Amino acid sequence: MLKILLPTILLLPTTLLSPMKYLWTNITTYSLLIAILSLHWLPPTYYPHKNLTQWTSIDQISSPLLTLTCWLLPLMLLASQNHLQHEPPTRTRTFIFTLITVQPLIILAFSASELMLFYLSFEATLIPTLILITRWGNQPERLSAGIYLLFYTLISSLPLLVTLLHLHTQTGTLHLMMIKLNHPTLASTWTGLLSALALLTAFMVKAPLYGLHLWLPKAHVEAPIAGSMLLAALLLKLGGYGIMRMTLLLGPLSNHLHYPFLTLALWGALMTSSICLRQIDLKSLIAYSSVSHMGLVIAASMIQTPWSFSGAMILMISHGLTSSMLFCLANTNYERTHSRILLLTRGLQPLLPLMATWWLLANLTNMALPPTTNLMAELTIMISLFNWSPPTIILTGTATLLTASYTLFMLLMTQRGTTPTHITTMQNSNTREHLLMTLHILPMLLLILKPDLIS
Repeated sequence: MLKILLPTILLLPTTLLSPMKYLWTNITTYSLLIAILSLHWLPPTYYPHKNLTQWTSIDQISSPLLTLTCWLLPLMLLASQNHLQHEPPTRTRTFIFTLITVQPLIILAFSASELMLFYLSFEATLIPTLILITRWGNQPERLSAGIYLLFYTLISSLPLLVTLLHLHTQTGTLHLMMIKLNHPTLASTWTGLLSALALLTAFMVKAPLYGLHLWLPKAHVEAPIAGSMLLAALLLKLGGYGIMRMTLLLGPLSNHLHYPFLTLALWGALMTSSICLRQIDLKSLIAYSSVSHMGLVIAASMIQTPWSFSGAMILMISHGLTSSMLFCLANTNYERTHSRILLLTRGLQPLLPLMATWWLLANLTNMALPPTTNLMAELTIMISLFNWSPPTIILTGTATLLTASYTLFMLLMTQRGTTPTHITTMQNSNTREHLLMTLHILPMLLLILKPDLIS
């Protein structure tokens, strides 16, 4: 654990001390090395807890997410280079500093074996994200987006803290392995029902459940590109991971709790997919698509079968890579045309032919075409949902159909059609952007060769 955490924390002094000329090179290279080093967490083992220290341990639920976390830091740095060109050196350093601060916190949150530590790091990731959105966001609405994010997360996570303290007074410990030895404490009483509800709501807001998702499109649209990638690929996964962790503690959940969350999640997948069909803003379209994908994750992790857990896990990883890649592509368009409105930035294929290839690949993975892990995930989730209750096939099927249609709508709007007259010159796509897209799509294509790494 420490051999990843320490180099990641030592990236902070590197940011402050390396000369401005080599700043980007140093930080990106070192974080890539850390990312490659973190791949040793992936191979599945028979031991329930690898790398066990007093506070942290790694098991099958957290290892894929940890590797994803480490993998995304160099990508976020690669993506933000262009829009920080004209910033003064101190601000650039501050930006990289905040980006790197999130990293150890998320690693701690994913690997904490003690619930209080998990809660602290879960909450602490909020602060750097808030700084990123409110300081480096694009529009003047970024402050209201930051306030939305802050209050949604804080209001929902207070009950979580209270429940954790209540659990601690009942069992005398919050260590995961100790709690597993006890009987499920939250029995089928009213207190138990309420505390289970409180445990789940914090994560439901984080992995936005439809109805609690209003902060997400706002935050995404206002955030800088690194903030968007961070939100879509990692912070939403904190929610899904928390649900998977906590539902295991609660013993079999009472059915009264299943139904509202499952219906909301599946209905939300349907609703947000249809909202996507009439978005005019590219980034908010991708943000709403995240809500619909995470709806499937929530639905799967509420059923609590091994099959559905593995589907939720695969979907979280593949959605992290896919939506991050889509945000990068949207950002390359935005940097060239300075607009995210779909009508003003259409028909870019003749101008940027190589980018059109990346757009096609990203959109095909987003709508779960056969050789991608997204398809495997959606199929496992649908099968487990269908086994749980056959009528869910109507909702999931329609949601998949709509996903395909809005993805194709996004592809056709950005790449095809007549190029608007106001776009006269367009700078070429450069190596940095191609490298960024390659590093996103490669894990996606390699993981389908050995999917048991992430299931």
